Amino acid sequence: MAFEKKTVVEKFKTHPTDTGSANVQIAILTSKIEYLSEHFKKFPKDFASRAGFLKMIGQRRKLLAYVKKHNQEGYAELIKKLNLRK
Repeated sequence: MAFEKKTVVEKFKTHPTDTGSANVQIAILTSKIEYLSEHFKKFPKDFASRAGFLKMIGQRRKLLAYVKKHNQEGYAELIKKLNLRK
């Protein structure tokens, strides 16, 4: 997971030292959510992890709303890169 996090940060950063902008946070949460989705297919009764999973989804939703409010073009680009909306 740490290696994947570095690659996600490299892909979505806006300047060389960017590690915590909203776009980067959304991308990291998306990769964690995708990982946990696969985990729950194998282990459907893992309810303890599911609580954290739902919190991550809520946090990503809030961050997406923030980006949409403050940067419409960046929001559209981010959605397309992450393949979130269809």
